[in-house]
Amino acid sequence: MDTGKTIIIGSDHAAFGLKEKIKDLLFNLGYRVEDAGTDSDASVNYADYGKKVAGAVSKGEFPKGILLCGTGLGMSMVANRFSGVRAALCSDVFSVQMSRQHNDSNVLVLGGRVVGDILAFELVKAWLKTEFEGGRHLDRIQSIDA
Repeated sequence: MDTGKTIIIGSDHAAFGLKEKIKDLLFNLGYRVEDAGTDSDASVNYADYGKKVAGAVSKGEFPKGILLCGTGLGMSMVANRFSGVRAALCSDVFSVQMSRQHNDSNVLVLGGRVVGDILAFELVKAWLKTEFEGGRHLDRIQSIDA
């Protein structure tokens, strides 16, 4: 299996519908998707799902993850507590691209109540296709973990 084409995704209740649509997009783009939950729009604790996704990325079980909650704020706070996780909360294509090119983000965080379906799809596609530039940016990233 091509581990570069695997991704883990999770959301809380507020972004459940958008998560399901993004899963379909990922499948259509040829990704194997692991859904860490939630599985409905019934109220849940976002941190539980943020920990599942960020933990799996931190341990190297998945190269990338996507997290969604109402605003994305809570999920990004949870995810960035994990070693080696560089979660980027984004709502525009330029930020998504810079999060990959300069910061090598490995978790994309979206606010389900902030971005609509079409924008979310564009953000995910841009995030997946944008490569990390390395060089001086690698030194900066390494200093975060030092």
